[in-house]
Amino acid sequence: MRTESIPWTPPAAPAGGPEQPPAQVRRILRLFRPYRGRLALVGLLVGAASLVSVASPFLLREILDTAIPQGRTGLLTLLAFGMILTAVLNGVFGVLQTLISTTVGQRVMHDLRTAVYAQLQRMPLAFFTRTRTGEVQSRIANDIGGMQATVTSTATSLVSNLTAVIATVVAMLALDWRLTLVSLLLLPLFVWISRRVGNERKRITTQRQKQMAAMAATVTESLSVSGILLGRTMGRSDSLTRSFAGESERLVDLEVRSSMAGRWRMSVIGIVMAAMPALIYWVAGTALQSGGPSISLGTLVAFVSLQQGLFRPAVSLLSTGVDMQTSLALFQRIFEYLDLTVDITEPEHPVRPARIGGEVRFENVGFAYDRAQETPTLTGVEVTVPEGGSLAVVGATGSGKSTLSYLVPRLYDVTEGRVTLDGVDVRDLDFATLARAVGVVSQETYLFHASVADNLRFAKPDATDAEMEKAARAAQIHDHIAALPDGYETLVGERGYRFSGGEKQRLAIARTILRDPPVLILDEATSALDTHTEHAVQQAIDALSAGRTTITIAHRLSTVRDADEIIVLDGGRIAERGTHQELLGIGGRYAELVRGDTRTTEPAVP
Repeated sequence: MRTESIPWTPPAAPAGGPEQPPAQVRRILRLFRPYRGRLALVGLLVGAASLVSVASPFLLREILDTAIPQGRTGLLTLLAFGMILTAVLNGVFGVLQTLISTTVGQRVMHDLRTAVYAQLQRMPLAFFTRTRTGEVQSRIANDIGGMQATVTSTATSLVSNLTAVIATVVAMLALDWRLTLVSLLLLPLFVWISRRVGNERKRITTQRQKQMAAMAATVTESLSVSGILLGRTMGRSDSLTRSFAGESERLVDLEVRSSMAGRWRMSVIGIVMAAMPALIYWVAGTALQSGGPSISLGTLVAFVSLQQGLFRPAVSLLSTGVDMQTSLALFQRIFEYLDLTVDITEPEHPVRPARIGGEVRFENVGFAYDRAQETPTLTGVEVTVPEGGSLAVVGATGSGKSTLSYLVPRLYDVTEGRVTLDGVDVRDLDFATLARAVGVVSQETYLFHASVADNLRFAKPDATDAEMEKAARAAQIHDHIAALPDGYETLVGERGYRFSGGEKQRLAIARTILRDPPVLILDEATSALDTHTEHAVQQAIDALSAGRTTITIAHRLSTVRDADEIIVLDGGRIAERGTHQELLGIGGRYAELVRGDTRTTEPAVP
């Protein structure tokens, strides 16, 4: 038995709240799994660099305790050369680490961006009607971009600094275990402070990213062509600027708070660690004066050198821990999108018919946008459109006309009954088959900021120039395109604003003709056009509809009089059905709509 699809609703938080850090960290680590070979190489380089780094203080001890006091010039030269060599090797290892880790990090970011984009492409239309465009863009750009430092350098920095700290502590223990204990006495306190700082920055980062998303949404909406036109014609440009300034001001506050969170506490750690050499000199001098074990000058200098070498990776390690906790907030926002439930999915065993004729059947179809919706948008719709036939769907605003048409290409899935194409449930067809079978021309035409040719070829990437021209001629738009300075290479502008409404509609029709689908859905394709433009577009639609199964959603009844069957929706149900003349004769809802449609040329019944 088929499980009915439920329209998209925002995902609820998991039981117990958001994903906890240990599970989240494991999930982040899985992102690096495809690159474990390269990461292993980075680990080897890190280990080699750490061993080389701790060798230098031992060479220094030999210089001070043996080579110089004993006047052994040859040994002095050899030890000095060794110190130079360690510096060179450290530099080479560092460059190689940076190259490999940055490459891996950028690949992980690429994988994340692609995964989020692919996930969003699979989301139902309901998701995009409830989510601001700027919010979606912010997740892909700002959130993933904000993780760049973490995925490109933090992981390597963590391993490098941890290895350096361990190697340095071992070397310090080898020199003098008592001084080592003194040096590490405050380490637990430092770790506790850094964790507190990390938690604080994580909270602020979550707020900051939400604010950045809100600001991005404001920019996207107000600085689009439509937004600029609306703002200027309504005299709201200054108001929009003030609103944006307010959003930006809130972001400034969050950025400052993020930068300063725990800054004093981390500075105290730095001051204490920088002062440790003085403490070591004092301990060593006091021990010597009180008759304790003596420490050679070379050992003391080598130990302080190691301690200074410990300072940088230790502070960096604590800072890395803070940065990683901060990044968890960014990863959490990305994982929220990756974990969204995709309700409209490919069938596990899709039906791939050799030929699609185009018979469309609605069988007791019901639909609700939300499970909690008291009155379904559609109820008990039963209608068949034979292959090559035409169906017109009319009704008052909000009666469910467009919703019914969206069920055929699976922009939504039915919640009751089924929609079939040549007897096959559309939910049993794969997306590619369904896209080839059903073409949609809507009232709101979308054109990319690209050339006319690129917009047409979006329907058929391998279309030849001759095929494009043939489609454009059929759509009554070729002559206009040919008259443009760059012809088919002319940029259409943002959302096609270089073209009039009728020209954009005819470009959309040409694009659909190029795709050549057997089933055509026209969703109020001429409702926003004037009479002259409507006539030109209607000619293009007639050429497009020829020989195809056509479902027309119409507000202007003058465009549907010749349909094989007309159904009238009222409150999501079929109130009347028949031909134009039959419905006029009934004198019901359709006749009322005709009387209210000043564009129809058919006289209404008394």
